Amino acid sequence: MKVPVIMLSSVPELHGYIDKSQLTEDLGGTLDYCHSRWLCHRTAIESFALMVKQTAQMLQSFGTELAETELPNDVPSTSSVLSVHTEKKDKAKEDLRLVLQEGQGILESLQEPPSEGTAQGVNQDQLDSQATVQRLLAQLQETEAAFDEFWAKHQQKLQQCLCLRHFEQGFREVKAALDTVSQKIATFTDVGNSLAHVEHLLKDLASFEEKSSMAVERARTLALEGEGLIDNKHYAVDSIRPKCEELRHLCDQFSKEVGRRRGLLSKALELHSLLETSMKWCDEGIYLLASQPVDKCQSQDGAEAALQEIERFLETGVEHKIRELSKIYKDYESILNPDLMEHVQRVFQKQESMQQMFHRRQASLKKLAAKQTRPVQPVAPRPEALTKSPCLSPGTWRGPENSGSEGSALRRGPYRRAKSEASDSRPGRSSSTGDEEESLAILRRHVMNELLDTERAYVEELLCVLEGYAAEMDNPLMAHLISTGLHSKKGVLFGNMEEIYHFHNRVFLRELENCIDCPELVGRCFLERMEDFQIYEKYCQNKPRSESLWRQCSDCPFFQECQRKLDHKLSLDSYLLKPVQRITKYQLLLKEMLKYSRNCEGAEDLQEALSSILGILKAVNDSMHLIAITGYDGNLGDLGKLLMQGSFSVWTDHKKGHTKVKELARFKPMQRHLFLHEKAVLFCKKREENGEGYEKAPSYSYKQSLNMTAVGITENVKGDAKKFEIWYNSREEVYIIQAPTPEIKAAWVSEIRKVLTSQLQACREASQHRALEYSHSLPLPTPASTSPSRGNTRNMKKLEERKTDSLNLEGYVSASLSKPPEKGKDDAVSSSASESSALSRKRFTLQGFASLKGQKASPTSPDKKAKRHEVKSDPTPFGLRGWSKASHSLEAPEDDGGWSSTEEPINSSDAEEDGGVGPKKLVPGKYTVVVDNEMGEPNTLTVRSGDVVEVVEEGAEGLWYVRDLSSSKEGWVPASSLCVLLGKSSSAQGLSSSESSPGSAVLSNSSSCSEGCPTPFDLQA
Repeated sequence: MKVPVIMLSSVPELHGYIDKSQLTEDLGGTLDYCHSRWLCHRTAIESFALMVKQTAQMLQSFGTELAETELPNDVPSTSSVLSVHTEKKDKAKEDLRLVLQEGQGILESLQEPPSEGTAQGVNQDQLDSQATVQRLLAQLQETEAAFDEFWAKHQQKLQQCLCLRHFEQGFREVKAALDTVSQKIATFTDVGNSLAHVEHLLKDLASFEEKSSMAVERARTLALEGEGLIDNKHYAVDSIRPKCEELRHLCDQFSKEVGRRRGLLSKALELHSLLETSMKWCDEGIYLLASQPVDKCQSQDGAEAALQEIERFLETGVEHKIRELSKIYKDYESILNPDLMEHVQRVFQKQESMQQMFHRRQASLKKLAAKQTRPVQPVAPRPEALTKSPCLSPGTWRGPENSGSEGSALRRGPYRRAKSEASDSRPGRSSSTGDEEESLAILRRHVMNELLDTERAYVEELLCVLEGYAAEMDNPLMAHLISTGLHSKKGVLFGNMEEIYHFHNRVFLRELENCIDCPELVGRCFLERMEDFQIYEKYCQNKPRSESLWRQCSDCPFFQECQRKLDHKLSLDSYLLKPVQRITKYQLLLKEMLKYSRNCEGAEDLQEALSSILGILKAVNDSMHLIAITGYDGNLGDLGKLLMQGSFSVWTDHKKGHTKVKELARFKPMQRHLFLHEKAVLFCKKREENGEGYEKAPSYSYKQSLNMTAVGITENVKGDAKKFEIWYNSREEVYIIQAPTPEIKAAWVSEIRKVLTSQLQACREASQHRALEYSHSLPLPTPASTSPSRGNTRNMKKLEERKTDSLNLEGYVSASLSKPPEKGKDDAVSSSASESSALSRKRFTLQGFASLKGQKASPTSPDKKAKRHEVKSDPTPFGLRGWSKASHSLEAPEDDGGWSSTEEPINSSDAEEDGGVGPKKLVPGKYTVVVDNEMGEPNTLTVRSGDVVEVVEEGAEGLWYVRDLSSSKEGWVPASSLCVLLGKSSSAQGLSSSESSPGSAVLSNSSSCSEGCPTPFDLQA
């Protein structure tokens, strides 16, 4: 295309072609134009256009990113995504704001006039630039509005997602809690076996419902939150609605199940109330029968009054007794399990039995109330009629065992009255026996109910303390209330109460409930769990520390707050005393149960259980004293079990060389508290403490101890029946002990003998074992003469050898001369470290040792007093040393013919006198046998306890010829066995045995030496 080109030679020519208004001033025109300004505006507009383009692309990319983001499945991730996206949105909005601000600045710059004083307006070029900037700003604003709309939707979706995740998490937690609650409520199947049990179950159900109400309420609240999400047009309605419905269903199901359980327990409570009412009515009826005066019933007026009383009582049965058994089965079918059904049948049978008793009584009273038309004929009284009660009815026989004062029997309570009535008022023996047994059964049931009720209350009190106090000490919310002195002291304050609670709640209470139908068998429960009761010893030993801590911190706000929450009227220290009170309560209940179960099957178990509980109480009491000992360097546990403890007056007597030093000059004894252990006896000084409670309990300062392997005792001290001696190291140290009462002295002497006897038995078993081994190595003896005397001796040796082989507790008997009867007798027991070397070469049989003593013993002059003999046990009980040669007694050095304390393992000792006498011999005379002798050996006389025998003469080899005056039999008896058979008399030394067989060891004439031994042998000549 050709474009015309015009060449101009001057400015005016240019004006001919272009108007001056379109030309700048340098060309003679009037147009206001600045090229540099135009370049600046043009650059700014192009830059702004580029920024608008980039911002639109950034927003589009960010929107795409948000739209493509997947929604998380948990609360933390959703919260994180929402936070990140919000942060990016804020940054994008900030960039958009800056671009808009830039565009607004460019537009304002374009709208300014070119220069001041110029009348001409804005030129077309500026107008075009302004339009361009305005168009870009409008485009940017539209982009911002679109982004804001998109972000609002995206943000709402993220927030709904977060709410959904919160709802789902809460749903999982609540459903798990409701499932646990449902499983727990499903285990509530027990309907109770008594009224108290049902009330306890109802209380447990109410407590469980209260604890579960938080989970149920949370579920209902969560369901309402889900409904709110649905109302707010949540995008996940299909997921939320089923969960809300499931939560409502679980809550309704729980409430329905709790209501059903409460209904069953209410019916069970109603049934047990009915059964209890019927049982109470039956018991009252039996008490009525037992309490009616028998003597008044014999008269016509008295019989009519008793009959009216019975009729009035039977009228009350309309509202108390069970009328129809079938109606009970129908009304309470939903709760009748086999055990409850059996209980209902027992109550119904008891009711029927009681009504039969009333009918029999009514029949008897009607006969007595009927007027007598037969004339009364006078008869002479028989002598035996004077001993009978004047209220006996005709035809009623009363045996001699029931004669006597009947009025006193009526005053001894329902049981005695029932027993008297059973003997006097009815003609039949069987019915009276049944009534008596029924009365005793009622009393046993009352004791059993008290035991169960108090046991349940005890368990609940322990649980209340553990949950309301002990557990709260670990609660962080209560930590600010606990004083510094209580930190880490929960074990000191509560001891092993939790262990005691678990034993009673899980074990002992359930076993007691199993005995509710047979109360007399409850003793077996105690015996089987006797070892578990040892936990009380640990609790009682900790009680002083617990009480001391309580006194220091009793004003702590923590205890006051716990007491307020529990609504207790008593403070914690009252509940901490409950275990101590409970362990002492059992023996009272067992005594009551034993009183009404004398002829029942479990009477022996009850007696044994009572003894065991008393033993535990004694052990607990002793241990409380033991922990108060101070100043003892060693370990008290190494001394063995604590057997006895008590306070005594003590005098001391020491021997230094051949000089006797007595500390009796001041006459005032030392007051010492003695602790007898298996291996030592401790002497302590009792010190009273000032304070309250356990702090007021005395402490004991250790003074000295005696090893039991070197201890001996003398039972009687002349002049005082409450004194005995404990001596040490062959009487180098003698302690004269005065007990508060003779009974306490006897108990201590008996216990010390048991300890020494156990040491002696161990020594003898070891010696017998060595003797057996030695005898097996000897050649067999050559047969000797066949005379009756020697044959009898051989038989006795065989018998004694068999006794040695059986490892029975065997002793060696020494006889001493007679002495005046006014001199007191005592036995002495000690431990010895020496044995006779001569005896070690022989079989240690009673007969052989008696023969040896017969050779050594010889009577001393009459002016000598009785020599002291001692019971020694080897301090090396397993016989690690051989028997030493005979040595003289420290108490009688001038007596060369007697047995010394180190020679005899077991002897008797006479009264405490200076000097000594020789051994005593058996003398002919008449005696009463106190021990059965059933050896069954040929040519040996067999006698029984109670037989009167005559000791005729002494034969060879330690045999005595004895005539049984009861059976007229005669025969030879070894002297050793004869001493045991005859016991103690004016002619033979008093003996006692630790075994029931003849020839057993002689330990005491007043008490047995070890557990399980028979009572001492007392002469009955």
